[in-house]
Amino acid sequence: MGQNSASIDTAKKVKELQEQVNDLKELVNTLLSVICEEPDGVSSGASPAFGQNQANYCM
Repeated sequence: MGQNSASIDTAKKVKELQEQVNDLKELVNTLLSVICEEPDGVSSGASPAFGQNQANYCM
């Protein structure tokens, strides 16, 4: 009976940890999206075209 209780506790803990991992994955993806987005909102990776404002660029 003690072994069954331990396996239930382990299953609960694994479920909690999996939820935390999923939350952290979502946070990391959001942060990477924010970091990689260019100031003009275009994430093409191209350099700014002539006439575009060059202020507020983050390196």
